[in-house]
Amino acid sequence: MSKFLKKFYTVLIFIFLYAPIVVLIIFSFNNSKSRGSWNGFTLKWYIELFKNEEIMKALYYTIIIAVFSAVISTIIGTLAAIGIYNMNYLGKKVALNINYLPVLNPDIVTAVSLMTLYRFMNIQLGFLSMLLSHITFCIPYVILSVLPKLKQLNKHLAEAAMDLGATPFYALRKVIIPEIMPGIVTGALMAFTLSIDDFVISFFNTGSGVTNLSITVYSMARRGIKPEINALSSLMFLTVLVLLLIINKRTTKDLERRGDIA
Repeated sequence: MSKFLKKFYTVLIFIFLYAPIVVLIIFSFNNSKSRGSWNGFTLKWYIELFKNEEIMKALYYTIIIAVFSAVISTIIGTLAAIGIYNMNYLGKKVALNINYLPVLNPDIVTAVSLMTLYRFMNIQLGFLSMLLSHITFCIPYVILSVLPKLKQLNKHLAEAAMDLGATPFYALRKVIIPEIMPGIVTGALMAFTLSIDDFVISFFNTGSGVTNLSITVYSMARRGIKPEINALSSLMFLTVLVLLLIINKRTTKDLERRGDIA
């Protein structure tokens, strides 16, 4: 009975999490604009999606900013995590507490703070300010994703590589980075997802002519959400799902290969 209740509770959680997404995907094929009735199957909203210049422009900026912020924040966050890991106890404690602040801080506080900083430094709000803002709030999450893998790493691996003639940079590139790669990939995916999902920080730190999907959907909500948004959301969900499956498959193969070698 206990096992049944646990399984039933788990199923309820997954239904609660994914039922709205399933409904959204189903209604992206609805022939009616109404979200309360089903009037037949159609693909016209997917066709209309690629004809909507406003949504396509927002999608372009969303993807570009998400990719750049994920790549840059992953590089900075990984190097920062390695630096924090090699600090002494007090320095590590201080650095981690500072790193927790942007994570625990309300988004509105971070958004207004960054906007004030850009105004003070005479940086015009637009693409650059939004990109810098996304990099700023993504870095702490990358650090928190990489640090657990560093804690699992054998400290003597890099020392052994350098004793055998490897330079510190070569040891970092060939020994440390491959060992902590799952954490780096997780941090990059988290940064990419957070960037796509962000609204508050983007809203306060963008300029005229530069917008992302969250801001576009917010502005559309005042006039009524168009069915094209359902189609776009479905495509984004399926893209992320396929990406996760590919990464999990590659990670599993790497682990099996290392197990076979060992």
